[in-house]
Amino acid sequence: MIYITGDTHGDFRRVHEFCRRFETTEDDILIILGDAGINYYGGKRDRKLKAMLYFLPITLFCIHGNHEMRSQNIDTYKEVQWQGGTVYRENEFHNILFAKDGEVYVLDGISAITIGGAYSVDKEYRLENGWGWWADEQPSDEIKARVEKALADRDNKIDVILSHTTPLKYEPTEVFLSGIDQSKVDKSTEQWLDKIEENVEYKKWYCGHYHTNKKIDKVSVLFEDIAVFGV
Repeated sequence: MIYITGDTHGDFRRVHEFCRRFETTEDDILIILGDAGINYYGGKRDRKLKAMLYFLPITLFCIHGNHEMRSQNIDTYKEVQWQGGTVYRENEFHNILFAKDGEVYVLDGISAITIGGAYSVDKEYRLENGWGWWADEQPSDEIKARVEKALADRDNKIDVILSHTTPLKYEPTEVFLSGIDQSKVDKSTEQWLDKIEENVEYKKWYCGHYHTNKKIDKVSVLFEDIAVFGV
């Protein structure tokens, strides 16, 4: 089975309970829609978490978020082929996979393209406190071009889009933090995703980022819910 959930930020208690309850195996897949929190601190602290997740009876397939390092920038990650596309994996932790933006994967016969990244509204707070923040958190022009080409090669038709943030038109504004001046938030990624949404024929769009569970049209925003992946 393939399942899907929102941000975990390094807290996998609900995933542990889910695996126990449904008696999953490594043949099962859990898609995490960004901010898995597995590559946040670097060094021993991340390694300790990975060592724990290695014993989870499930394969984790993670989209890039905005509260984590890009796995391609970490020396221990290598590119390998998986489900028809390229993923990043450490040999030591073979059940923890990170998607490459713009890749198309075939998951139980369903074609899915991955688009990670978003702007961090807590950027200044994290920097002031010496916490991790990375300048490449949002998709670069190169990544955007890769995504657009992958879709164009398929005549702009895809079964599922997996992204961290939402197209701008689908932002769940009701959960915006009251202390954040939205006029200062960089929404270039969401604006670009709007164009993707308008020009691509798709059946389902899954995203995380907003710490809420909500369905709007063909878009599902996920946080703590763990759903069955499908169209």
